[in-house]
Amino acid sequence: MNTPTNCESCAMHNKANLVKLGINLDEVDYVIAMAGNPNTGKSTVFNNLTGLRQHTGNWPGKTVTRAEGGFVFNDKRYKMVDLPGTYSLLSTSTDEEVARNFILFGQPDVTVIVVDATRLERNLNLVLQILEITDRAVLCLNLMDEAKRNNLEIDVRVLSKELGIPVIPASARRRQGMTELLQAVEEVATGKYVCRPHKIKGRSAKLNNAISKLENSLAKQFPNLTNTKWVALRLLEGDDSIIEAVRTGDLGSISAGESGIQA
Repeated sequence: MNTPTNCESCAMHNKANLVKLGINLDEVDYVIAMAGNPNTGKSTVFNNLTGLRQHTGNWPGKTVTRAEGGFVFNDKRYKMVDLPGTYSLLSTSTDEEVARNFILFGQPDVTVIVVDATRLERNLNLVLQILEITDRAVLCLNLMDEAKRNNLEIDVRVLSKELGIPVIPASARRRQGMTELLQAVEEVATGKYVCRPHKIKGRSAKLNNAISKLENSLAKQFPNLTNTKWVALRLLEGDDSIIEAVRTGDLGSISAGESGIQA
């Protein structure tokens, strides 16, 4: 799983889309998204990693607040964007749309998913949705001190194997696990750790056939579009914002880094 590659200096993010989404990329080596359910301690993790190097504003065209900060680790400069706390990425709210569009179109080098170790099963819904979009993620298993207090045991190694990504136990309020989290982020960002995330299986042959046909159509209409399978699924599920973006052609514009869906 921990496989070296020859792309250790290569940032994977979509620079044009990130700039369009309001992110200043001056002197930045890697862009990190931070996602998670509300009340998981995500902001505490963000504050621990970025310290005083933070600022806030609104996402372009939205009233949703955007928080971002920076840090240096092993001589590399990181920009961290704290996405709105959400329970899903199905775009039923502005917060969900913002988070989804940033991960899908901005293509951050790593997405750190913060979960509550005492409510892991509930949090895994968002984790699996994110892993359908990106294969570069780290799970921060926060509130481990609370889990221990409630006599909850989590096999971190098995969880990591099942999800296909690094899993880092942490207690952000005590600043425990932060160095290990940074190391995991660095390994995924540089390609030293190759994630093989869990993908949902067991879809029917009829559904897979429909997805395949939509994927082919999307690839022809939007040759620069990333993750056509995920977009095809959203179309089949009736995601209004994605349907509208396909209808107007904006889906192709933002995937090419020009204009389109705002987040």
